[in-house]
Amino acid sequence: MSNGLILAIDQGTTNTKALAVDASGVVVARVSVPMTVDYPRPGWAEQSAIDIAASVIAAIAFVVETTGPDMDAVAISNQRETIVVWDAVTGQPIAPAITWQCRRSEARCSAIAAAGHAPLIGERTGLGLDPLFPAAKIAWLLDAVPGARDAAAAARLRAGTVDSWLLWALTGGRSHATDHSNASRTQLFDTAACAWDAQLAHIFDVPLGILPRALPSDSHFGEVAAGVAALAAGTPIHAMLGDSHAALFGHGIRSPGAIKATYGTGSSLMTLTGTRPVSAHGLSSTIAWSTTEQGPVFALEGNISVSGQAAAFMTEMLGLSNVAELASLAGTVDGSNGVTFVPALVGLGAPHWSPAARGIVAGLSLGTRRAHLARAAIEAIALQIADVFDAMEAYLGAPIDRLSADGAASRNDALMQIQADLIGRQVWRSDQPELSALGAAEMAATGLGRPFSITRNGTSFAPRGGTEQLRDQWHAAIRQALIQAH
Repeated sequence: MSNGLILAIDQGTTNTKALAVDASGVVVARVSVPMTVDYPRPGWAEQSAIDIAASVIAAIAFVVETTGPDMDAVAISNQRETIVVWDAVTGQPIAPAITWQCRRSEARCSAIAAAGHAPLIGERTGLGLDPLFPAAKIAWLLDAVPGARDAAAAARLRAGTVDSWLLWALTGGRSHATDHSNASRTQLFDTAACAWDAQLAHIFDVPLGILPRALPSDSHFGEVAAGVAALAAGTPIHAMLGDSHAALFGHGIRSPGAIKATYGTGSSLMTLTGTRPVSAHGLSSTIAWSTTEQGPVFALEGNISVSGQAAAFMTEMLGLSNVAELASLAGTVDGSNGVTFVPALVGLGAPHWSPAARGIVAGLSLGTRRAHLARAAIEAIALQIADVFDAMEAYLGAPIDRLSADGAASRNDALMQIQADLIGRQVWRSDQPELSALGAAEMAATGLGRPFSITRNGTSFAPRGGTEQLRDQWHAAIRQALIQAH
């Protein structure tokens, strides 16, 4: 018998979380399982798809020890643009998952651009041609793995983002599907038509037959198979969303005029635009979510490839034990003493879009201390967000009262205060640390047609001003990084 709970899975780059949530949005059990990312060559980033699935199975088992195996539904939010290709007969991946940060498809994207296809791709998908997105990665895998093209032609292979891979695993191979939000991030999906596009597939050299069915985000995607996980067999999987989209839904933003920022390994800023796709100011159009009743809702998005990871990177470079120690060191100084860190460690994302850019540290002097470098890493996160916020505000054509923040790095009070100072607006941080998972749970409740509520309390940070010099230094360093890239 059901216990009235929804099991929400948030499969991210650095950890997998699982929450059991009741109808009032209260988390009654939670667990986080750490994940690792491998960097086998410069510019490459990959993860074991087997480990991704195993982390979800382990997280489910931990939660079920507290709640029991009977759930109303499973909801999935997932790291986006990470791609898995697997054998439909054996269920085994043909290679490691290529993550969203990986740049190995850069040459392929450049060739597609040189052939003049970028405008069509942007028009159909709302996305600029960039190695971030999965289409070119799928084609790279099919060419790099011996026999993969033949296996695809024989209808033996399946491909999908992490949500599709987890759905396949949880249903015992019975369901191969994705939702419209994840599909819209592949560069193979015509967002206006809400369908896979044969012309795009031809441009990228990806066979359409290996792709999942694309469904509304609150769909009944399948049922948990017997013996696959600790859940009761037949438990419906009733929501799938990209993690940034799920966070936007979890914030309760349902109409244009508000901006949210998720501070994770990378960062995503989103603002709703209505029922038609738009893109401008170096930003991307994306399907925020879709429901079976209302259809797709669109958003404007700015993607930052290295955000919270900038702090983790600097932590390692300074020989510190963890990010908390970096934050503590940064707090011993009032500023970075003219030091600027541009964390273009896998290129620059929105609004600059330079895959070839690489990280730089500018403004070093004999007065530079380790604390200034730590402070510069914290500032870099907020400075990147500020650039995208400005671009979004320019698109909206009116000032935005506040920025709604979530994600692990947003727990840093100093970062949130710096952010408010830089944008000159209030920053409101949700007190819910797992907003992506809660947003997916709320979407599942929508699919079930049952009431669900999230308590949306938070902490506000008011701007204090005085950041003009910091932003000038930042923009000078960005120009330097862009010049070096070309």
